[in-house]
Amino acid sequence: MPDLLIELFSEEIPARMQKRAAADLQKLVTDGLVEAGLTYAHAAAFSTPRRLTLALEGMLDASPRTVEERKGPKADAPEKAIEGFLRGAGVTRDQLEERETPKGNILFARIEKPGRPAADIVAEVLEQAIRNFPWPKSMRWGNGTLKWVRPLHSILCLMSDEGGATVVPLEVDGITAGNITRGHRFLAPDAITVAGFEDYEAKLKRAFVVLNPQERADAIWHDATNAAFAAGMEVVEDAGLLAEVAGLVEWPVVLMGPIADDFLDLPPEVLQTSMREHQKFFSVKNPKTGRIEKFITVANRTTADEGATILAGNEKVLSARLSDAKFFWENDLRVATSEKGMETWVDNLSNVTFHNKLGTQAELIDRMATLARELAPMVGADADEAYEAARLAKADLSSEMVYEFPELQGLMGSYYARAAGKSDAVAAAAKEHYAPLGPSDDVPTAPVSVAVALAEKIDKLTGFWAIDEKPTGSKDPFALRRAALGVIRILVENEKPFDAQKLVHPYHQNIRAALERSGSVAAKDYDDPSLVFDSVDLVARYRESKNNSNYLRVPAVVDLLAFLHDRLKVYLKDQGIRHDIIDACIAMPGNDDLTLLVKRAKALSETLKTDDGENLIQGFKRANNILTQAEEADGVEYSFGADIKYAEDDAERALFAALDQAEAQIKPAMEAQDFAAAMSAMSALRGPIDAFFDAVQVNSDNGMVRRNRLNLLSRIRSICTSVADLTRLDG
Repeated sequence: MPDLLIELFSEEIPARMQKRAAADLQKLVTDGLVEAGLTYAHAAAFSTPRRLTLALEGMLDASPRTVEERKGPKADAPEKAIEGFLRGAGVTRDQLEERETPKGNILFARIEKPGRPAADIVAEVLEQAIRNFPWPKSMRWGNGTLKWVRPLHSILCLMSDEGGATVVPLEVDGITAGNITRGHRFLAPDAITVAGFEDYEAKLKRAFVVLNPQERADAIWHDATNAAFAAGMEVVEDAGLLAEVAGLVEWPVVLMGPIADDFLDLPPEVLQTSMREHQKFFSVKNPKTGRIEKFITVANRTTADEGATILAGNEKVLSARLSDAKFFWENDLRVATSEKGMETWVDNLSNVTFHNKLGTQAELIDRMATLARELAPMVGADADEAYEAARLAKADLSSEMVYEFPELQGLMGSYYARAAGKSDAVAAAAKEHYAPLGPSDDVPTAPVSVAVALAEKIDKLTGFWAIDEKPTGSKDPFALRRAALGVIRILVENEKPFDAQKLVHPYHQNIRAALERSGSVAAKDYDDPSLVFDSVDLVARYRESKNNSNYLRVPAVVDLLAFLHDRLKVYLKDQGIRHDIIDACIAMPGNDDLTLLVKRAKALSETLKTDDGENLIQGFKRANNILTQAEEADGVEYSFGADIKYAEDDAERALFAALDQAEAQIKPAMEAQDFAAAMSAMSALRGPIDAFFDAVQVNSDNGMVRRNRLNLLSRIRSICTSVADLTRLDG
């Protein structure tokens, strides 16, 4: 079984494209080979800045011979129908076989296809892969028609086995495949003849090319951390930068240099961001002070002066970049510490549109501040401090530093707030109010930060719901799913209660603002979803309804709560809670309090993991089924009147006592929101319910006894469903 080696050698491939390109090459080639009948034992793809490489082991030397039997028309079919079948099957009339079947005599064709040499198949598949390669961007060069990410110089396509290596005959746009590659552009540019993958990889390494990108990344990190350790420093971890730099070099050489004293007092995040974005440098910090004092760059070659010239050039460019950052920093500090302070930036945001229907960034800030003040008591924050924090949280969007480095928004706001003499809570809220940005991010825990973070996300959700800009399918341009999950995580992980009115209030503010700007808007959020009113009519309806006790029934609000419940399901499923358990809890009153809903779901989930809990559900379902069938048959509701004096069996009397005891425990536990205690009391019913069904027949011939037992089942249903809607559980 031969091995296959493919290399596509070109000018430098952008680092961000290399990993995906290597995977695409493997998929295109291997899928094509397998489809043609060539299987293999193992495949691996590699990339460097100048080459994509694919190595296959244990490939068949030819596709297998195949035999296909194809059913044709009846033997007495019209001649034209038979001729059409012959053309489609690629056979002649004398190759057909006539067989007797229940439907008459049918013609069958036996089509034999001989196997094809692997080289022919590889050539076809590789040419198709090259010509149809899915580069994000590609180019043409010279007079050719081929498109590639950068000019393609050579193709290496080699099959090798114990008998030696053979070049696969292939030509693409004037480029003929061979067994030759080249080493490092500067250190070993001469041609290299190879005889297989092991030979290829070894010769490349001798020619200063490390083929495996992970090996390059590991070497960079090893040398960088060793260099920093020798100087008593630490390299700031940056996995994304490490992967990118590994895609910029074929022979990584780590060099460490100093940062000029003029820039050491800049915030470490500014230094790190500037060096990462502009120079692709790693930051090196002093573990004693936390300051970034050095940088690490990765060269693509060794030099006679051991990198001194490279370092000198990098230091010069770095100083120019950091001079800009220092200029921005000092200008921003002057504004932040001026008489008007950061409010200057807030005023400037009145000229920046947040959304054409929801106003400017300044208006967003006004809404956030108002809402943060209202949310503050709920999360234990000072109302005035929460208001001020919300006013200043987004002020740094007008700063020069954030204009240059948008990824520093919030973080720079915290620095400027401290410089302006604001409290630590206000400064922290500027940094933390965007959180969490992802499922693994920490949520804010400081009360003021929690209030501002909730205000920012709730305003976004209610605002976009008000103007009917909801996520659809996979599209979510305003990251509303992330905002909803953020609200859920902040509330649940901080164990804060959630009041639906806090969701509704900004909704009305936002829809009013939307009406005033758009002139008219669909009335679906009010009485009749099919009607459209002019702005005056709808504003009047808004004014009439805003103080109405029924305003929680506004469809958009109900829809938004349903959206939050959907996000909550995702959140809880990731924690291993079954979907039916979540549904059983959402069906209960008070489901707009997400924190309590989660507590209820977790308690029910833990209960169902026990034998008593799981068996209780079966007993409950049996009781509910018998009761439901009897109510349907009798046309009455058995919901009261169970009396122990009509009990005929000890098991029946024991169930009465157990239900009394459970009810006495469950009711106060639910009032205290102690769901674990309520579930425990409920699961204790398992034994008495099982014993009851084992000992008695519910549908007794005695009508009085039957009604009493059905009313007893009604008590089981009532007590159990006071904890969760167990009818929604599977099984």
